[in-house]
Amino acid sequence: MAMKLGTTLMIKGKIAKDVDRFAINLGEGPEKLGLHFNPRYDQSTIVLNSFDRRLGKELVVDHLCFAQGSEITVVMIFDSDGVKVMLPDGHQISFPNRLGLSQLPYLRVEGGQHLLPEV
Repeated sequence: MAMKLGTTLMIKGKIAKDVDRFAINLGEGPEKLGLHFNPRYDQSTIVLNSFDRRLGKELVVDHLCFAQGSEITVVMIFDSDGVKVMLPDGHQISFPNRLGLSQLPYLRVEGGQHLLPEV
C-alpha cells in the first residue's frame, strides 16, 4: 500500500469487546510514523501523534464515539496539510503533517481488533 497525497483510506472492522486500546499507524515504516491514531478506552480519549526517533507532542481528543464490541468505519484523508480522520459519527480530527511526508507506504494496525484497510 502506498498512500500518496490526495489518497483516502477507509478502515472497517469490529473492535474486540475486551480491548483497552488499539492503534492505526501510517508512515514510512515503524521508525517513522506520520500518524499514530490511538483510541484509548481506558482513558475515554483518542490520542494522535507522530514518531521520528522519538514521539512528538500528543494531540488528545475527547471524542471517543465508538464502543468496544462495535463495528466501525474510520476514513483517513492524506493531503499536504496532514491527515484528516473522519470518525463513525462524522466528527473530523485534523492532524498536521509534522514530518513533511509525501507518501505513507507503511500501515500497521495493532491491538485487539479486526480492522481491514481499503484504499
